[in-house]
Amino acid sequence: MMEERVVKAVELFKSGYNCSQSVVAAFADLYGFTEEQALKMSSSFGGGIGRMRETCGAACGMFLLAGLETGTTDPKDKAGKVANYKLVQDLAAIFKERNGALKCGDLLGFKGTNPLEAVPEDRTEQYYAKRPCVKIVEETAKIWAEYLEKRNL
Repeated sequence: MMEERVVKAVELFKSGYNCSQSVVAAFADLYGFTEEQALKMSSSFGGGIGRMRETCGAACGMFLLAGLETGTTDPKDKAGKVANYKLVQDLAAIFKERNGALKCGDLLGFKGTNPLEAVPEDRTEQYYAKRPCVKIVEETAKIWAEYLEKRNL
């Protein structure tokens, strides 16, 4: 079942959704969200948060899922906050280990340049050939699926 979710994340990305949307929408039903809700709630994180090339949107999507999984609703729940932040930090470490960086600009090789532009590139064969994003979306979905599988053991 988890492998199907990884495949779905990749398919969503290849159909034009951003990296964050692809990861979140592949798992959102587990948390009672519709695909439409998932796509909307995660839409701002693509391209390294609003195409600013900051934290990778796929990672942001995974962190959003971590909040749905372990987030707190009580502002005084210090232990809950600590547990959630620890999970996010652990996931970030795994993400960096598998992908080489956490920052979108670093993942895309934008060293020392500022490629800020709000308009995303068209999804062409050339786009997919020059970007690691499909693989990163796949790897991020795998990281989350592995977490869920371990948690359920």
